[in-house]
Amino acid sequence: MKLTKSVISVAALAAIATAATAGSAEAISFRMTKGINNPITNASNQGAYSDYAGNKGVTTVDFNSGFTNGAKTVDIKGQDGNKFMTFDFGQQGVSLQSGKTGVYSDKWAPAGANGEVNNSKYLAVFAGNTVKMTFQKTMNYFGIDWGAISGGNIFSFFRNGQQVKSFSTADVNPVAPIRASQHGGEGNGYLHFYSTGANDIFDEIRVTQNGGGGFESDNFSFKEGSGAFDITKTKDVPEPTVTIGLMAMGGAFLLKRGRKQLA
Repeated sequence: MKLTKSVISVAALAAIATAATAGSAEAISFRMTKGINNPITNASNQGAYSDYAGNKGVTTVDFNSGFTNGAKTVDIKGQDGNKFMTFDFGQQGVSLQSGKTGVYSDKWAPAGANGEVNNSKYLAVFAGNTVKMTFQKTMNYFGIDWGAISGGNIFSFFRNGQQVKSFSTADVNPVAPIRASQHGGEGNGYLHFYSTGANDIFDEIRVTQNGGGGFESDNFSFKEGSGAFDITKTKDVPEPTVTIGLMAMGGAFLLKRGRKQLA
């Protein structure tokens, strides 16, 4: 496939939306952008992808395969072929039916980078349910295409069973860069959660929906790390050779490639 090079300047990224948690010198922060098209095909109808998708060490899960009906847990392999993480859907398991907690495609799929309709599968969590993601190692970056943003959406980060930080609709909806017409004007955008120091790395994420409505998200990206994530490193561009693997255990869309640094 032809590879489209997507480069987001540091200045442009910083100008969109940045918010840092208060109360300590080191805390999980987030930055919200429009995201980018599929970094391999440049398709715009599969939701927004992370501005860091394809960077060395970044693993992306697009939910388009590997999530079977009724599965209570889904393992994801990393770029080294070993187990990277596990999705835990609890006793309810994965549903393939729209309106339930699970993975499927419908009109509420998070929008593309410019508000385009997303025709691909995505993760939905409904009232009273929580989907847990546990990792084999600590992470310092998590990216998510979030939308249509509605009340009761909550993301919580944990390390060794202790909560590090939690974010809700009220934190992100005011700065959502996209108001998708197919969602009645509800907010959409790509959220980049990142650690600013060793005290806020994490090994578990919980996606929760409180109250009515649903929590719709797509195209998760993760970066392993034991310290701060360099949020300014958006100048990496792909080398011509690309290896894409769809892992049998979990439908991970892994972008594994050589990188070079722009001057």
